[in-house]
Amino acid sequence: MTRAIYALAAAALLLTACSDNSADEGRVEGPVVSESDAPRNPAVDMSSNPADASLTPGANSFTEAQARSAIEKQGYTAVGPLSQDSSGIWTAVATKDGAESQVSVDYKGVVSAAPSTR
Repeated sequence: MTRAIYALAAAALLLTACSDNSADEGRVEGPVVSESDAPRNPAVDMSSNPADASLTPGANSFTEAQARSAIEKQGYTAVGPLSQDSSGIWTAVATKDGAESQVSVDYKGVVSAAPSTR
């Protein structure tokens, strides 16, 4: 019996706390948040292409197949045999838009190309 009384009392308290608050329409509770005229964060420069960045030597965990896939995703075809140098950079000769290039992939996945010396 006492459980039922406690449950009814709790329900009544909750209903009063969540009752109609239309009389409070002019009041604002909590922090006032406004936007500033100038943006607070600098804009992100999306114009540069990470593929244009220079290669970074480091311990490369890419497999030969993953390096080949990274090169092909950049639009290169006819990717020749890949070799990895002591800096961890994968290198191969590949073709893009009819031009043959020496293509390299670093440990970050950055693909860089230079004119082929062949």
